[in-house]
Amino acid sequence: MKHRTIALLLAAALGLSLIGGAALAVEDDAASSGSTAAQTDGAPTSGEPDVSPENTEGAEEMESAVYGADAGEAEEEQEEQPPAEEYIPDPVGSISFTNLEHRLRENNLNLLALEESIQAIEAIDYEKMTDDIRKQINQIAQAQWGMIVTGGAVGSIAASSMDAAYDSLRDTFDDLKDGKIQEDNAAVIRQLENAQEQIIMAAESLYVALVDLELNDSALDRQLTALDRTIQEMELRYELGHISSQTLRQTQASRTALVSGQQTLEMNISNYKAQLEMLIGAEQTGNIQLQGLPQVTSQQLEEMDLEADLAAAKEVSYDLFAAQRTLEDAQEDFKDAGKDYNYNEKKYQYVSAQHTWESAQYTYQATLQSFENSFRSLYLQVKDYKQVLDAARTALAVEQDNYSVAQLKHSQGSLSDNGLLEAEDKVKSAQETVEGAEVDLFTAYNNYRWAVDYGILN
Repeated sequence: MKHRTIALLLAAALGLSLIGGAALAVEDDAASSGSTAAQTDGAPTSGEPDVSPENTEGAEEMESAVYGADAGEAEEEQEEQPPAEEYIPDPVGSISFTNLEHRLRENNLNLLALEESIQAIEAIDYEKMTDDIRKQINQIAQAQWGMIVTGGAVGSIAASSMDAAYDSLRDTFDDLKDGKIQEDNAAVIRQLENAQEQIIMAAESLYVALVDLELNDSALDRQLTALDRTIQEMELRYELGHISSQTLRQTQASRTALVSGQQTLEMNISNYKAQLEMLIGAEQTGNIQLQGLPQVTSQQLEEMDLEADLAAAKEVSYDLFAAQRTLEDAQEDFKDAGKDYNYNEKKYQYVSAQHTWESAQYTYQATLQSFENSFRSLYLQVKDYKQVLDAARTALAVEQDNYSVAQLKHSQGSLSDNGLLEAEDKVKSAQETVEGAEVDLFTAYNNYRWAVDYGILN
């Protein structure tokens, strides 16, 4: 039976930089300050609000005309959600695979931190943000005009600071109007949600690995029992002079090694259980009891559709989404370079940008191909583990028949007690093989569903 190494992917908290405007105060006696944003004839710069004293009363109307907020978006229709499955808590000191995600989302500190970051972004009111920035822009423009009418010097430090603040806020305002900030924040939310999903998937992988390790532990118990019978028999043979003391000691040493290996395995199980307890916010004892894994049904396997599922996986994949955004950024950079250098191929800057853009396209295509290839591998892996499980069940049925024959022979006196126990061991070994194959099939199918539903490839 295979030992698996689980790498826990605990996402670090992501720092979010939210845009904000800075207010700039101007003193009434700033006679020595001026503004480069104003024309020399005393009129406001073209495209800026008119906040001269003669037009102060109409400032609000002017704001609406120049920086008026967009009309409110229509409310989206709420799709009727199916009723949530009833949550049945696990018995104290145990956990089920079915309840693992619920307990993670309820108690895992990393997930909770990521959720708060998501809520912080979703709480942003972009309409109010636009209105606040519009007011700040007009306050700066009004202050600039005040400096002009009081004879402020153009190019002063105060004027330059105002210009910089004005330009920064204007860029932010335009990005809000164009939806760029909303789009960027939506991308950040998607990234944070992907980090949450990675944590949940890692916890599920750890759970499955623990189930597998416990199967290995049970197998070692059976092997030790069988080895004890062998040692008992060899001790008798040694007393009769049929084997040497060295042969007996070698067999006894193999038992010592087996016990040592089991102790190491149980130590690892305890450590991994403590990690699982930490992930779900439980007391870290290393003794939590795991319930069995769900069975993969024939219907679930029949519903697998390679092409349709691949299309769904590509649609929800964050990796492909991020790769697409990177490609779009590269395209924008190439367009800017074309404008800056008039698409002149004699300019090395333009040629370099062109090659960078082509490289970005190849990189995106390689990412897409890798995703598709990995997904198809997952699909085939599920099918292969299903046939392995079917073969293991067939082998188990054969050993069960052999055991029935052994029982009959034992009852007739033609088979020893040890012979019957050996036949029983073969049944147990075949049963362990079936259980291991069931774990492998569940692991492969669960990974496949993660790929289909969340676009995450393990």
